[in-house]
Amino acid sequence: MRSVFSGRGRRVAACTALALSAGMLLATTPASADTPAPRATVEKQTPSFTPPKLVRPAQEGARAGAQAAEATSPLLSDLDLDGVEDMVFRAVDNAIYTTAGPEGDEVVLARTDVPKDIIPIGNQTGDAEPEMLVLAENGALTLYKDVAPYGTPYEYAVGGGWQAYNKIVAPGDVNGDGRADVIARTPAGQLYLYLATGDPAKPLGTRSLVGSGWGEYDQLVSLGDANGDGRADLYARGSNGTLWFYAGTGDTTKPFATRKSVGSGWGIYNQLVPAGNGDIWARTHKGAMFLYTGKGNGTLNAPINAGGDGSFAGIEQFAGGGNIPFTGKNGFLARDTGGTMYWYGPSTTGTITPRQLASDPAEWKGLTWNSISSLNPDNLQDTVQVLDGELITDGTYFVGYGWDAYNALVGVGDLSGDGKGDLLARDRGGVLYLYKGNGEGDKFATRIRVGSGWGGYNKLFGAGDYDGDGRSDLLARTTGGDLYLYPGTGDATKPFKTRYLIGSGWGTYKHLAAAGDLNSDGKGDIVGITTGGELFSYLTVSPRKFSTRARYGAGFQIYNQIG
Repeated sequence: MRSVFSGRGRRVAACTALALSAGMLLATTPASADTPAPRATVEKQTPSFTPPKLVRPAQEGARAGAQAAEATSPLLSDLDLDGVEDMVFRAVDNAIYTTAGPEGDEVVLARTDVPKDIIPIGNQTGDAEPEMLVLAENGALTLYKDVAPYGTPYEYAVGGGWQAYNKIVAPGDVNGDGRADVIARTPAGQLYLYLATGDPAKPLGTRSLVGSGWGEYDQLVSLGDANGDGRADLYARGSNGTLWFYAGTGDTTKPFATRKSVGSGWGIYNQLVPAGNGDIWARTHKGAMFLYTGKGNGTLNAPINAGGDGSFAGIEQFAGGGNIPFTGKNGFLARDTGGTMYWYGPSTTGTITPRQLASDPAEWKGLTWNSISSLNPDNLQDTVQVLDGELITDGTYFVGYGWDAYNALVGVGDLSGDGKGDLLARDRGGVLYLYKGNGEGDKFATRIRVGSGWGGYNKLFGAGDYDGDGRSDLLARTTGGDLYLYPGTGDATKPFKTRYLIGSGWGTYKHLAAAGDLNSDGKGDIVGITTGGELFSYLTVSPRKFSTRARYGAGFQIYNQIG
């Protein structure tokens, strides 16, 4: 059971206020006995998930053009050592599964936090099962050695700071030493190469810049050796749905040759996953899985249905998946007019799950609250409440006084580039401030002035990336119904680029909210409720562009706030 608002133990019994340096006069005395208590939350059941049974379609002869690629490139995720790549993935219940083993539903890589991404890197040391890199939301990278369906792998800390990249990929063996190497892309599109060392205590060497202009791709997919020359190859998908093949060169200063088009129409898939040496899995937005086998030259055969019934829904992130990963907010909260709170979760297929009760009846009536991206690494949205001027986060932590000076509190994720969730606060004069979070949700740094003129917006919201660079962005609606996007920069002193007009007519919605990533493609999505009570969802389909709205249903006029 996981709390809707918190994955941690509660600490409100002491009711001791933590002084917050906010650039304003804040009381630092303990809360009095008359201070209202933050509303307790009921436990909600973790979303149910049944691991799919993966049966790889027969493909003898499908790769006749390949030049024995299997013999020249290391497998990346063969956990049961049967010579075939296995799937590893994070599901909606936040557990990490693999299709390896006799049952095909084993849980591996138990962690106290929720991994943002998993990067299979094959057998680096040559002594047992393969290794995997795991990226935390705060940018910490960890190596797991001897990962298998059974047993406990060894754990090695690689280091922090990896939130500087929006995608980390192990394409295969770049320099011919038999080990899979790692490439990492920055939000600006720079590509860096890390050569494998074979030492689990220090698995990666010093980075070297090997390319630029890679920001146009929304997915990077490791292939191993797709053309049989022993060099690591790569697929890259453009935001327009075109798939490109980059053949490996063997040159560590320029590891990939000029790209070649594989074809268009690949936007129908939300995640592309390596299947071994030029083959790839492709999952549709409805949860169907297809296998594309390689022809041995970087092109692909016709897709083979490997799960067309939607059984691969419920998976948020595949290990080695090409998309930019997302964590931090899983759905949205809705309070009815009687003060009862409900939770709607992401289905991973582009829509929302049926509501779950998230509070006792009338418990949230008359309260000032906001639902924000997670301030800690549990992948569950948090809440902020203001009670008698005091800020309380996650129903747990008394942060400080003076917060009634603000008329809007927004948490879109990490805006400062340190991998930790931050908070935006707008005062009644229209000045916006940024509070950097500490990664635990119980304290914020001194506020940073973002700028004035923000009073012209009647809604500020967001959770995740809406322009394709992997950074958290902000959405803002004017009183006239125009919706603007403020792309994030990753710099706390200047967190936003120049605003971009998404479109007009958004005043038709009485309520707007960021829903996190509804279809598990790594992009942020939003929902809106009309004055007539109809709920619609919008998926981010390309940088700064939403899909045509999809109607979920009617009857949502019972809610007076969503977030």
